[in-house]
Amino acid sequence: MRRVLHISDLHFGRTREDLLEPLIETINRLAPDIVAFSGDLTQRARESQFVQAAEFVSRLEMPVLIVPGNHDTPIDNPWLRFIKPFHRYRMLISEDLEPEYIDDEVALVGVNTVNRFAWQSGKISNRTIRRVCDAFAGAPDGRTHLAMMHHPLEHDPGVEKRLMRGARAAVACLGRCGADVVLSGHLHNAAVAPLTAAPGVLLVQAGTGLSSRLREETNNFNLLYIEPERIKVERYGACERPRFEIIQTARFAKAKGVWREV
Repeated sequence: MRRVLHISDLHFGRTREDLLEPLIETINRLAPDIVAFSGDLTQRARESQFVQAAEFVSRLEMPVLIVPGNHDTPIDNPWLRFIKPFHRYRMLISEDLEPEYIDDEVALVGVNTVNRFAWQSGKISNRTIRRVCDAFAGAPDGRTHLAMMHHPLEHDPGVEKRLMRGARAAVACLGRCGADVVLSGHLHNAAVAPLTAAPGVLLVQAGTGLSSRLREETNNFNLLYIEPERIKVERYGACERPRFEIIQTARFAKAKGVWREV
């Protein structure tokens, strides 16, 4: 069994300072096999905010995999966003915008969905999806295949933000090439459910780990317990007190290529 802690949208520059130490302590106490960050480490992609994010990551005691979010490119400097959108991210967080982690139980592939020309909505190209599918095909048999990206591949009814460009084609391709799970953030709302158009792919959404900008739910993150064709997702949230506790648990099993809650 592998334990993947999935967190998103920390937004350094607009964080709840009372949750910083409890979040670090909780992650280190849970001791997952890997921490997966699905973007938006910063609020405005300023160097000081990336420094704060890098310090946060350095205090975690396990491997960390990170992809950028739209807030990790400058919104208030269009020239820099168009010409060198990831300069500060590469300098202070990681040169690799699409990292991968593969061991004998999971294959976790990072995807950069940031669109410098449409700052909010994001995009995912056919070339990117081919890379993800090739990575899954190259991993030895028996592994659970996870893709991680900032922008979700599907929105619930009522979500005002525009679905990222290429999402529908990506869902179809990922469903065919053996993806089991997609981790994402961006909406500041947590959710776990099979994709409507590809029920063999489980979409796991994290809310915001630290941001003070909440959308009708508490700060939270997910802890995934992954076994072949079985996944348990524990959601940790900070409710009335500045501490993270389990607030919801969901279990899914895959039968005949379809995820169902059990």
